[in-house]
Amino acid sequence: MAFPPVMVYVFWLLGVVEPAFRIATDAADPTIRIALKVPALLADAGLAAGVAYLLRDRPRWAIAGALGVLLSPVFVYTGAWWGQFESIYILAGLVATILVLGGRPYLGAVVLGIALMAKPQAIAFIPPFAAWAVAQLGWRRALAAATIFAGTVVVLWLPFLADDGPAAYLRTLTRHQTEIFAILSLRAWNPWWALQTAAAGDSFLSDGGAILGPLSPRLFGYLVAAVLELFVMAAVYRAPTKRGLLLGLSASVLVLFCCLTSVHERYAEAVLVFLAPLLPDRRVLATWLALTAVMTLNLLAAVPPTPEVGAAIPIGGVFGSLGSAAMTGLTAVVVWLLVNARTDPEVDGGQYVRPIATPISQEASSPGS
Repeated sequence: MAFPPVMVYVFWLLGVVEPAFRIATDAADPTIRIALKVPALLADAGLAAGVAYLLRDRPRWAIAGALGVLLSPVFVYTGAWWGQFESIYILAGLVATILVLGGRPYLGAVVLGIALMAKPQAIAFIPPFAAWAVAQLGWRRALAAATIFAGTVVVLWLPFLADDGPAAYLRTLTRHQTEIFAILSLRAWNPWWALQTAAAGDSFLSDGGAILGPLSPRLFGYLVAAVLELFVMAAVYRAPTKRGLLLGLSASVLVLFCCLTSVHERYAEAVLVFLAPLLPDRRVLATWLALTAVMTLNLLAAVPPTPEVGAAIPIGGVFGSLGSAAMTGLTAVVVWLLVNARTDPEVDGGQYVRPIATPISQEASSPGS
């Protein structure tokens, strides 16, 4: 099994709506190609709606944010043109964000489980949500939310247990990481791509050899990512607000994009969605525009629609190194915005917003408890 269970459910639903999809063996069939792209297109519309909802108190910005996501060349190219499914797990992450910010953390935990079971890239959402839950809800309610999250994952896998589905999926995922795609960067403009092109030009380099004592690039990337994710969690914990959570999710996505090996060029897309509700902040707006530009160029260079575009936007060389430097620098900017989230005014113009729910630990020590 190459996909986690949510995508299997999506494909099953496509087969119900379009029976020809059940027996299709050639994606060149126009009907099948359209059917394959519909889920991502619907998810793109959902992303725009979700961003507009989070900006509902500022109607003009709500329209701008929604159109910015819906018409973003990054999402248009990935979904409408290429037919990839990134928007589905990102939509689930956005819905989970809306739910927890709206005071429904347990339902948000369910949807977060759905996000992770749509694509493993959603693992970037877990650290910020975990830190936010502990700060907002206290340890007991945060653990309850974590239990609901884990239960959701189990329930989604239930129909596949008889066929050893979870183990088969883990074997496939491990094989992809350690054999098929065991390289420094899969055309993602990050530090690993700059290192790979500097050392090997147009060739891929393995991420399994030792570079620092017993550490391979893959393990070194895991270690650096883990340290930075703890830093992101600490920042979200200090600012458990709408702004803090959205910046935490954005920073977490970019940290994994820049630190991990075997990363695709489209794995940073979620950052454009989680930053969009903060566009009234001019610093965020400038960062969002810069990220959109660099990520669009990365996509066009990695999978050029025509040979002419591929020649004009080279994936490697100096151009690719500059793109890698830009993505790394923009990651640092987002992390800096997150670190300052506690002292910055909220995007809606108000002062620092207190937690929406009193943590259990505070309830227990309050007078009269």
